[in-house]
Amino acid sequence: MHDLADEALAHLEALTGRADARFRPDQLEAITALVADRRRVLMVQRTGWGKSAVYFIATRLLRARGSGPTIILSPLLALMRNQIEAAERMGVRAATINSTNTDHWDDVVGRLDGGDIDLLLISPERLANRGFRERVMDQVGPSSGLVVIDEAHCISDWGHDFRPDYRRIRHVLDTLSSDVPVLACTATANNRVVDDVAAQLGTNLLVSRGALGRDGLALQVVDLPSAADRLAWLAHVVPQLDGTGIVYCLTKRDAEQVAEWLGRHGVAAGVYTGDSDGREALEQQLLANEVKVVAATSALGMGFDKPDLSFVIHYQSPGSPIAYYQQVGRAGRQLDRSTGVLLCGTEDRQIQDWFISTAFPSKVDAEEVLRILDERGDWVKDTELQTAVNVRPTRMAILLKNLEVDGAIVAEGRKYRRAAAPWAYDAERVEAITALRRDEQGQMRAYASDAAGCRMAFLQKLLDDPEPQPCGVCDLCAGPALPSTADPALAEVARQYLRSQPLAVEPRKMWVGGGRIPADQQPEPGRALCRWDDGGWGDLVRAGVEAGRFGDAVVNALAEAARSTWRSRSAPTWVTFVPSARRPGLVEDLAQRVAAALGLTVRSVVRRAADGVPQASMNNSLQQLANVRGAFELAGVVPSSPVLLVDDTVGSRWTVTVVASLLRQAGCEAVLPLFAADTGG
Repeated sequence: MHDLADEALAHLEALTGRADARFRPDQLEAITALVADRRRVLMVQRTGWGKSAVYFIATRLLRARGSGPTIILSPLLALMRNQIEAAERMGVRAATINSTNTDHWDDVVGRLDGGDIDLLLISPERLANRGFRERVMDQVGPSSGLVVIDEAHCISDWGHDFRPDYRRIRHVLDTLSSDVPVLACTATANNRVVDDVAAQLGTNLLVSRGALGRDGLALQVVDLPSAADRLAWLAHVVPQLDGTGIVYCLTKRDAEQVAEWLGRHGVAAGVYTGDSDGREALEQQLLANEVKVVAATSALGMGFDKPDLSFVIHYQSPGSPIAYYQQVGRAGRQLDRSTGVLLCGTEDRQIQDWFISTAFPSKVDAEEVLRILDERGDWVKDTELQTAVNVRPTRMAILLKNLEVDGAIVAEGRKYRRAAAPWAYDAERVEAITALRRDEQGQMRAYASDAAGCRMAFLQKLLDDPEPQPCGVCDLCAGPALPSTADPALAEVARQYLRSQPLAVEPRKMWVGGGRIPADQQPEPGRALCRWDDGGWGDLVRAGVEAGRFGDAVVNALAEAARSTWRSRSAPTWVTFVPSARRPGLVEDLAQRVAAALGLTVRSVVRRAADGVPQASMNNSLQQLANVRGAFELAGVVPSSPVLLVDDTVGSRWTVTVVASLLRQAGCEAVLPLFAADTGG
């Protein structure tokens, strides 16, 4: 035992680069349990406590004793990159297998076979790929010396970030021999999640659980309902904050908007979302303090490690206190003082309601997919399923993922067939977890209230920390350290910014399953005044739809957008509109008033040939196109000169695509679409 402790300490000194390094309470105990006792360990410790040090050092010790390589199941590429760099600092030879390096899989497997890799990082999503399981896991799994499950709360249905692919880890654990140690790590688990994860890890389990308070992290809540006020607050406060930080946003659009706005106000800002190019480069810029702030979605998430990150600001409220604790806890891991600010907006609840409502596939949709697969008795493409089932592509992907993990279907690329295993929709589980998510929403509202007492202690209690203590530095303990209001003049500048950027609406160029749309049947790129849920024009557009008539400000802004977008030869010479079955007066009135502002005439040449269901109720492109094909026809003479085509909203773009095709085929040289709002559908 003494020799093991001495070896472990030497590795800690190498990892930290400090000769005076010492273990934190419980770190050496966990290492000993893994290396000497070959036990399974569940480690619930705060962000920055040093969980990775435990498995890096355990890996070195186990490899020195002849054990096979460590397998780390880790959810995000950002974490993998951080981990590999940290491992190399202490001489651990690390590699990763993920969706971005498939060309190197054979090389990695060869190095594993040759004993040249000590630690292999794998995304749990890779376990869904049969080729990966056969090429990698079947060879590596049985010979592994240690299995690490990072962000282990993802295993639990009750965890705030449950992922279906994590359920596959249970099968991996079942294939291990009893003497292979397992380490499950998380910083965000309450008693319910701990009990669930512990039950899945099995017997002979050591639970290492520490205090979750963060010394020196000054939490503050600033209630700024409007987006303009929050942008103004950011532009005023962020330049005054020491160091670098992150602004978390709930949506990709908001992250992009925040980064652009801050950039306009002299702040070096980057944007990081799941779709961003150059994410690794931006991580390095933030680590090197080359940008002041990164506006990010949760894609900049679990495992991103910057010990000197000075501040974390939330542009909107996350869905649960546990998720909030995890994100705000990235600030100040090795600083005496850091800042965490929650900005509360009016849209918070609407966005979170959407996340909750789309978390689980419906019973009707799941049973319809299985019915189709049963009837076919063979492989069925996902596009065929979308034709038959009115589900958004993202929800269809979640539905199919859940059915596959449950063993109800078998996947081969984008084809699926029914498996022999029986399956029943677990309505009780869905209802219970949905109710929990609603409770978590309420907990976040309670956290944001002045009745929380101490912000940090409130979070600790919700995480079932047995020793919550007042932090002494939050706004409720010590008073607000940062402004609680926005500068009115700057807020007006932000309001004009939000209203100053009509959105491009790109035309569709392909029929679903039917080839390319001929160029002479396509509309020109269109314009929308705003997104439906924008804090700029969005409020006025929504009010106009509800009232049945748009205000003059919206009409004038649309006319100005048309003038500035289509000039000279390409300018429209007449106006028509898409007739609405639900709001016929609204759209025609809008077209008449925009035309009057532009000095043009309106021709009602498009009419409905059939009344379909509302397009907004169609959830994928196949259903959306089928709903509007044949729904419109032309009446009267269609002038050949460019036309401004007006509609109140655009979502799927299939309505404008079909109507524009009719107008172009009737001889109109250009169709210029103009919308009050883009609903993003």
